[in-house]
Amino acid sequence: MEYILESNNINDYLIFDKYIDFNNVIIQNKALELYNPLFNEIENIENVYNYVRDKISHSGDIDSEIVTKTASDVLLYKEGICIAKSFLLAAFLRYMKIPTGLCYQRLTNDDTLESGYIIHGLNAVYLSNKNKWIRLDARGNRNDIKAEFSTEIEKIAFPIRQEYNEIDYPTIYAKPHPKVTEALEKYTNRKIDKWNIEFME
Repeated sequence: MEYILESNNINDYLIFDKYIDFNNVIIQNKALELYNPLFNEIENIENVYNYVRDKISHSGDIDSEIVTKTASDVLLYKEGICIAKSFLLAAFLRYMKIPTGLCYQRLTNDDTLESGYIIHGLNAVYLSNKNKWIRLDARGNRNDIKAEFSTEIEKIAFPIRQEYNEIDYPTIYAKPHPKVTEALEKYTNRKIDKWNIEFME
């Protein structure tokens, strides 16, 4: 898939905002802890990715009611839905001056066409030494999900299935998509509210 950059200014993928809030000291302190000066860029990206994927729970996997909405909240509570975990990965890497964007997929809600669709969030990271963007999915693994760090062959949580009319949106966003943040702000209890964004267009 050929990616489409929302912005041609690479610096737009390094800024903080309300959701990717690496101006928060809790993000900065953990980023400094995760950063290893002996690692090269790719090794540091992988280290941060593994932390977010493995040490931050997906709220659905632990059946939590909590809805974390910012990167700092995700780190504080050690949990988040896919969208929120993508904010945290972006916050860490941007603080380390590594351009990081946000990507989305439209997936079936329950592996059937009748169940409708949901939006899944993941990241794109720019590798300066390879001059390319790669997608990483820090959703969190379980028996039926196996996402891995890879700079060559993409290994994300949910490869799309065309027979289900699932969609990989090609845009790499510098800021969270407005429809995502609008829904996230209305989302107060993960077990009661429905995360039901279907289309990005």
